[in-house]
Amino acid sequence: MATDRVSGYLAHLPALFHEDPFVGRFLLAFERIISGLRPPDPHDPVGDQPGLEEIIDRIHTYFAPGPGADSDARAPDEFLPWLASWVALSLREDWAPEEQRRFVSRIVSLYRKRGTKAGLEDILETYTGEEAIIYELDQPVHYFQVEMTLREQDAATLRRKEKIARAIIDQEKPAHSFYALRILVPTMQIINDRTRGGIILGQNSLLGTTSRIGGA
Repeated sequence: MATDRVSGYLAHLPALFHEDPFVGRFLLAFERIISGLRPPDPHDPVGDQPGLEEIIDRIHTYFAPGPGADSDARAPDEFLPWLASWVALSLREDWAPEEQRRFVSRIVSLYRKRGTKAGLEDILETYTGEEAIIYELDQPVHYFQVEMTLREQDAATLRRKEKIARAIIDQEKPAHSFYALRILVPTMQIINDRTRGGIILGQNSLLGTTSRIGGA
């Protein structure tokens, strides 16, 4: 910590204390913990750590998973596993933070439909952000097909999402049933972006797909 810096707390003490340079430096430790140093002290090994006042002021955001929200209006990434434990949810380590936030924010409503076709479709859509369709077939018995669209161009990311989707189905489906998973991968996409004057390459319309099929 810089030796020539004194705490702003010194202004709240009688003038007698201003004459002792030790008091101003001594109070820096309390200021760092309670209020945080502004501007941060480059010589402080703790760095730009928020003070207790700042943490308490935004404590309500620690209870908001907030998918899609600004970072200062939602829980920190490292707080998500604890927040998930409140709703009896175990977060997979291979889920990205935004995927974890979507699950925490929706899991209670998904519990109401657990074990149903609608529930499985919803939980897959929660994970991928895309529509998932389940087809129930009469033959063979207890067999169904899952069709999903994954808009990923990176092969490794596509394989990771397919693996997680399969794990979700295995966990949520009735134990006596079996299924086939079909992954649709868009080959071209367009979007009507009014801010840019019309149709451009984008994300919301499919002109063609390739598919990956696997069973279980």
